[in-house]
Amino acid sequence: MKSGLNFDQGMADQHKLTDGSSFSAPASSGVARRGFVVQAPSEPGGIKMFSPAYYAACTAGGTLACGITHTAITPLDVVKCNMQIDPAKYKNISSGFGVLLKEQGLKGFYKGWAPTLLGYSAQGASKYGFYEYFKKTYSDIAGPEYATKYKTLIYLAGSASAEIIADVALCPFEAVKIRVQTQPGFARGLSDGLPKIIKNEGAAGLFKGLVPLWGRQIPYTMMKFASFETIVEMMYKHAIPTPKEQCSQSFQLGVSFAGGYLAGILCAVVSHPADNLVSFLNNAEGATVGDAVKKLGLWGLFTRGLPLRIIMIGSLTGVQWGIYDSFKVYVGLPTTGGTAPVAAK
Repeated sequence: MKSGLNFDQGMADQHKLTDGSSFSAPASSGVARRGFVVQAPSEPGGIKMFSPAYYAACTAGGTLACGITHTAITPLDVVKCNMQIDPAKYKNISSGFGVLLKEQGLKGFYKGWAPTLLGYSAQGASKYGFYEYFKKTYSDIAGPEYATKYKTLIYLAGSASAEIIADVALCPFEAVKIRVQTQPGFARGLSDGLPKIIKNEGAAGLFKGLVPLWGRQIPYTMMKFASFETIVEMMYKHAIPTPKEQCSQSFQLGVSFAGGYLAGILCAVVSHPADNLVSFLNNAEGATVGDAVKKLGLWGLFTRGLPLRIIMIGSLTGVQWGIYDSFKVYVGLPTTGGTAPVAAK
């Protein structure tokens, strides 16, 4: 397969000057392209950067990345949620698995897999697709000079904007998932859990955790995307002697996984208190933030289930970036990071 990153080989490289003009250099001249300007693919039949097909591909990649990974770690998620809800019973990771296995058997580890699959597929589609859209849009608004100068702010703003939308898609499924996982006998899964919440609490019951979900997911996603982009850029700039465009696709995907894993650790720490709140509020009808702080304690709010979440989110985020960039390469697009979001004018 031809590398999706070498789409402009044999063509002229364009380089922006500070006065807005540009000059061209043959691709074979060895001029390093480490600026904030990205050429659109020119291979016949390829997907043009920032076209509707490009955003559709990013949306599909995000669906696969989040849906598959979150469903795969359902057992870890079940234990984590129960540790957050009932710390007296689920004291730590090992005892949590033991209690769950003894009381509910192996099937207990996969409770809530259906709302997890559908919810995080919808969230991933919005998260990645809208991130790419907002990143490009905000870069265009800022202009090439400021887009380069304030690229981290663009990553943060783009990811936050995308997550606001993504959480609206996720929230109803998250509400069902947490009830199914932490309330034995509440429902078998999505098919009976969703109508039960609507019957008892109305449609609003599905969205009562939206604000805490925003509180958890927006900082998480801002850290996830901004730190990933920065880590990958720093890896190619300082740790990898070969320019990104000269690295093999498999090597670049390895960089994506490593950058994603490191970003995931930071994500877990930043978003963990809100994750505890989301689990608590969705589990107890009429519960408030004050109730959660009172029961878990301020220290518990920041630390309860954190080691497991670091392992879970670090692995999860690394694999997500691996899947997402693998899909992009498969359809002929460049991997994420190491270059910038603004198309050459």
